[in-house]
Amino acid sequence: MKKQVITTLAIVLAALPVTAARPAAALEPPAALVKADFGVDRFASPNPGSVNTYWMQAPQGLILVDTLRSPADARKALARIRETGQPVVAILLTHAHPDHVGGAGVFHRAFPQAPIYASKANAKAMREDERGLYALTRSLPGSDFPKKLTYPTKVFRAGATLSIAGLRLRTAEFPGAESDAATAYYEPDSRSLFPGDLIGNRVTPALIEGHSCGWLTQLDRLRTSFPTADTVYPGHGAPAPAPDLIDRQQAYIRHFRALVTPAVRTNSPGGRRVTGAERRAILAAMRRAYPGHPRVASLPTLMEENVKAVAAEIASAEPTKLPPVCR
Repeated sequence: MKKQVITTLAIVLAALPVTAARPAAALEPPAALVKADFGVDRFASPNPGSVNTYWMQAPQGLILVDTLRSPADARKALARIRETGQPVVAILLTHAHPDHVGGAGVFHRAFPQAPIYASKANAKAMREDERGLYALTRSLPGSDFPKKLTYPTKVFRAGATLSIAGLRLRTAEFPGAESDAATAYYEPDSRSLFPGDLIGNRVTPALIEGHSCGWLTQLDRLRTSFPTADTVYPGHGAPAPAPDLIDRQQAYIRHFRALVTPAVRTNSPGGRRVTGAERRAILAAMRRAYPGHPRVASLPTLMEENVKAVAAEIASAEPTKLPPVCR
């Protein structure tokens, strides 16, 4: 069972968009470069499973945030960056999932003097890969995930303030949410927040690590850690006002939990097991509530896997011990 869960997780986080059709209601064109406020540009890889890389203007060059899921996507983003005529002087990693680190080697070879920054927790997650995501990603049909990963060259402690290329960036750690380890970067002068996959904008997230309650808790922490943030640059989806995106991410997770909870009560038709009819009803309700939300990966059964993971999480939890945000 554990092997099956890990395999599914690898496919969700690193699947290449080779077979699934683009949703009709997707919000952005494939391989889009989107100009945003505060001197930040974005490259979004094609749907399904679109993922972002950002570069912000610093006094001494460009600072890149995350590196896409594959070298092929990274090369497309690199071509756009070359058009600026400016060098990348630093690379920041928000978390260790394959779809955010797979292209690091492309950027490192293009800009070998640019340090690759990661928190101690994320650097450890990349080197140890306890879930076996990288090896499984390499084994997927059509995958060009690198045989050798490019690792961080600058590791910082949790909560460090970084001085990079003439900018001051505050950091904070948010473990046990969307991913085992996660770092948010905040540029206070522009009030720009880069939270990785802690937040997505109008996308169907991956809840299959089974930490939906932890995710809700960490979103509360994100809000209080950076109360002056104006704009969020999410891991998936378009940049938008920070309070709105945090509220909507929490609302999505709460809604999902509220639909799953009755299905795992002991007096439900399947008891602690979600029946096929219950699963179909949950999926239909989510699609009605969140139409046109493309998946963060090309796995067609992402929503079904989300139901399985959150159902197991809720069924094993002691309701009286849950934090208020999860009740």
